[in-house]
Amino acid sequence: MRPLWKGAISFGLVNVPVKLYKATESSDLKFNYLHARCRTPIQYRKYCPYCQVEVPPEEIVRGYEYEKGKYVILQEEDLEGIPQDTTRSINILDFVDLEEIDPIYFDRAYYLVPGEMGQKAYALLRQAMEATGKIAIARVSLRTRGSLAAVRVSGRTLVMHTMFYPREVRTAEQLPELNFEVKLHENEVKMAVTLINNLAARFDPEKYTDAYRQALLEIIEAKVAGEEVAVPARPAAGKVVDLMEALKASIELAKKEKAAGAGDEEAKKPRRRRKTS
Repeated sequence: MRPLWKGAISFGLVNVPVKLYKATESSDLKFNYLHARCRTPIQYRKYCPYCQVEVPPEEIVRGYEYEKGKYVILQEEDLEGIPQDTTRSINILDFVDLEEIDPIYFDRAYYLVPGEMGQKAYALLRQAMEATGKIAIARVSLRTRGSLAAVRVSGRTLVMHTMFYPREVRTAEQLPELNFEVKLHENEVKMAVTLINNLAARFDPEKYTDAYRQALLEIIEAKVAGEEVAVPARPAAGKVVDLMEALKASIELAKKEKAAGAGDEEAKKPRRRRKTS
């Protein structure tokens, strides 16, 4: 991995030199769109329907639609006049509790590692944050765009999440489907809680796999090898007639699966040999 950015974390009068790496990557399979007749990749052109010509890059300008069909043009000199933070600094504004932040505010994740001669200051900040249980809210500039960010401890590493500003997060009050009222029976709530408790487990990311991606890869590999592709039939969806009956059946199924899982774990454990006299 190569660092995307080099700078410093700034809190108080302390500067911590850091490097920034992407913490995640998409595993989606990418497709090219081809012309079905000749299998040639399709080209995407910038075309003006009014002038009926292809537009070269030097004739393209930025336009903001302030009314339907009406645009104001922004030139490069207009954008150059906007003050931007180019100091390559992660400026910590506050230290807060992670529980206070709704995960909806988090965008992308990055690893922060110590930069040149920054190991001691990095370790000091990480250990102090771990001792207080706090995370940092900061302002950072990446690729000329200022962003809000959260910095937290993850093992021996500091992780930075870029964040959405409040104006970028849509409120649930805008959803008319949530304007409803229902009456829940006490037994229904108890059984739902029981079902959740039966399905409760420690989070193990390794047990969750992308079944769609795996199936798609198998289809691609079979096509490359010139084999016939067998697509499994979809299971028929059963109709839920009664909520209570569905909860009871789900609880019984969860118990059986948990018991089977416990049995498999027990079978994996090495058996102790009996001592012989």
